[in-house]
Amino acid sequence: MSQSKIHTITTAMAIAALLLLTNSCSKMQVAKQEEREAQKRDVQPRIGFSIDTLALERWQRDLDVFMNKARELGAEVIVQNAGNSVKMQISQLEYLMQRQVDTIVIVPKDKDSLTGVIKKLRDRNIGVISYDRLISGADINLYISVNTEEVGRIMARQFIAKKVGRRWKLILGSKEDYNMTLMLRGREEVIQGEDVKIQDIFYTDGWNYDLSYGAAVSMLTESELPDAIICGNDSVAGSVLNAIDDYCPGRHIPICGQDADIAACQDIVRGRQDFTVYKPITELAEKAAECSVRLAKGETAEYIAGYDDTIDNGYKQVPVLWLEPRVATRENIDDVIIKSGFHTHGEVYKQE
Repeated sequence: MSQSKIHTITTAMAIAALLLLTNSCSKMQVAKQEEREAQKRDVQPRIGFSIDTLALERWQRDLDVFMNKARELGAEVIVQNAGNSVKMQISQLEYLMQRQVDTIVIVPKDKDSLTGVIKKLRDRNIGVISYDRLISGADINLYISVNTEEVGRIMARQFIAKKVGRRWKLILGSKEDYNMTLMLRGREEVIQGEDVKIQDIFYTDGWNYDLSYGAAVSMLTESELPDAIICGNDSVAGSVLNAIDDYCPGRHIPICGQDADIAACQDIVRGRQDFTVYKPITELAEKAAECSVRLAKGETAEYIAGYDDTIDNGYKQVPVLWLEPRVATRENIDDVIIKSGFHTHGEVYKQE
């Protein structure tokens, strides 16, 4: 046999051996990855829940539902309350990273402030779910919220249907809360072509209800009262109602909010607040708990969200899960609020 043939055969055998080795190594890597994922599924998931504040009734309810569902699914939950402080929230997220959580669910104080700390979390392969408020400019895995554009559309449709008048004023929440942007987008979509004039938009810095009260006082002491006031949530609406009681006693100005807080529901049946937008918070919190556990066990956010929709957070297109809101009025509050179990009949119709 010639030297060239021997060389060719030797080379071919070497290539075959190399391919066999590469294939074997590849299979070993896949097997090890599958083993790691299986081990991850078998270990109790550790979930962090980072929230900017628990001062509101709404967030207390979310957290209770979330924790109950996560524990039912076999997860350990570590809660961190930032007390309305961006600096504290960042510090607490770093603490959760040190606790080696698998997933963190975040209600951000400031949507733009968490980019750096979330990069640290993602570098550690910790999943991040943005809950009800979208985190901007960061590599989050999943966003889960009620469809806030639809909230804005509902508010506008209701006031147009009620023929409240054309002069509307808005007292919203914090400008850093991206939900306010989405709500405005939905409202704008509905009022285009309608005889509606938005006279003023006030943002309540830090959701400080003393500030929303002060804004309402300014609006109420002007020469011309607004025909309707759209509020960022029910607590803002409550502060506006207090201002009306103090400066325009006995006067009804159409007002709406969102979240279906118990005080707002009571004001609706008494005829003080016109409506609220009910967000299925129980379903939202349970869904967030399920998603956090699934993410911790290795499922992708795209698979969890069902590949249906994404939202641009300034960093990437983020998989999103939307839940749909419903309007709650004096006429349908029994069906929407009481039959759903969100509040009881006795709570809503409580006598003063």
